[in-house]
Amino acid sequence: MKVTVIVENHSGFKKGLYGAHGFSALVEGKVRVLVDTGVEGDVLLRNMKELGIDPDDIDYLFLTHGHYDHTGGLKALLEARSRELRIVAHPGVFARRVALKPHLRDIGIPFRREELRADFILSKDPLQFVEGIWSSGEIERVTWDRAVGYLLKDGKLIRDPVKDDMALIIDGEDGITVITGCGHSGIVNIVRHSRNLLNKPVKALIGGFHLANAKKGVLEEVVRNLEAEKLYAGHCTGMDSYAYLKGKLGGRVEPLYAGRVIEI
Repeated sequence: MKVTVIVENHSGFKKGLYGAHGFSALVEGKVRVLVDTGVEGDVLLRNMKELGIDPDDIDYLFLTHGHYDHTGGLKALLEARSRELRIVAHPGVFARRVALKPHLRDIGIPFRREELRADFILSKDPLQFVEGIWSSGEIERVTWDRAVGYLLKDGKLIRDPVKDDMALIIDGEDGITVITGCGHSGIVNIVRHSRNLLNKPVKALIGGFHLANAKKGVLEEVVRNLEAEKLYAGHCTGMDSYAYLKGKLGGRVEPLYAGRVIEI
């Protein structure tokens, strides 16, 4: 089984690929599961073409959470297909979300559900939707999380706990691989939850860790308590935080970029 990064903040080393703020990766095994769609449809589809990935060959789409930089390519992906796509997500993924800085702006999915021709499989509980591939369901916040933004409900702003933040878990013989879009639940919590769910060690954590501008105490806890053998960090991890983790953990930490292929 392998994971191919399609959209990432950095374009990497393959000619023709675009970098863009966001995340999308394709898991290929017995089935093909796309994780997130990045920030823009044209970037997603261009990079897919450059990587030889046909939109019709995708069997499932897994949405880690309902922020624009992980769902912005959703409508373009669906329109590029000749058949309906099954989408696994949390029931709260379409919540109206805003940020206040640097100004009031929408940060949720930039489409209404009614606009999207797809078969939605919505669950807040852990779900094995393909043999050996799980949605984590909601993740218990035992230690710090990295929730951001506000929910807009009945004209009022409520701090958004990003309860729809979920991870994709790939079950292997000797351990599991976990893919997180942004890590809003806190990567220590995500790894602990995934390990407990399948009762197996975490071989690799892949994705955005949402550690940009994290305080040193948070980074120190990651170094002490994150029980994952390999860390493939990108997107919202932040360059300074990546450098800190790399300095402390050495070869356990590697960068993500568009076009990167990880064999699992």
